[in-house]
Amino acid sequence: MTSNASDSTSLADTPLSTTPFPREDARGIARAFLPGHVLGNRYDYYYTLTKLRTDPLYPGVLQALRPTTAPVLDLGCGLGLLAHALRADGQSLPFTGVDIDAAKIRRGRAVAARAGLADVRLDVLDLGVGLPDHQGSVTILDVLQYLSPERQRELLGNVIAMLVPGARLVIRSGLADDTPRSRTTRITDRLANLAGWMQERAKSYPTADGLRSQLEGAGLQTTLRPLYGDTPFNNWLITGIRA
Repeated sequence: MTSNASDSTSLADTPLSTTPFPREDARGIARAFLPGHVLGNRYDYYYTLTKLRTDPLYPGVLQALRPTTAPVLDLGCGLGLLAHALRADGQSLPFTGVDIDAAKIRRGRAVAARAGLADVRLDVLDLGVGLPDHQGSVTILDVLQYLSPERQRELLGNVIAMLVPGARLVIRSGLADDTPRSRTTRITDRLANLAGWMQERAKSYPTADGLRSQLEGAGLQTTLRPLYGDTPFNNWLITGIRA
């Protein structure tokens, strides 16, 4: 469950992948979300295909997780798309995803079973109630903004305690600053809530200084790098490694 020393020390020097999946790779992953019947609902397929083709999120996260074999807990996993991306990337580490949206979890379980994903578990969980028992890496992708600042710090403190040596905390989040990207991020998240795709309304966006202070204060080797690619959003990848 460990990464070697060179993996840890060279993290900040390794160029981050900021390009979305190529068309055929994206289709290969999204194909699992096609309905079982020709007349079935294809919303999840088109959503995942668009996400994979336009957002550099998953290539960046996959790169961050490659040096470790520690089990992964994905907080706010939605349909479990990260599990599919990991398997397509050849990463077989055990995966547990939790999300408050029971409908997404139900659909995600069905898709994962149909695709034959091994060592993948998806559960319904409200992060405001508690966290599952876990020792390994943790991913928090586009979730922190839906929590209050106090709850963000509490959650990060709890997941930092889950990290075993060599494991990674991988966060993708919009950051609060004075840039046009930050304003665009806030507006888009609000629209996603109004459209019904996100059940929760964004409460507070973390700051770069706040995240770095908490992670480094807990002894994690920490990097913050932009992961917005060609999108207009202020999304950053924050990685913390337990030595």
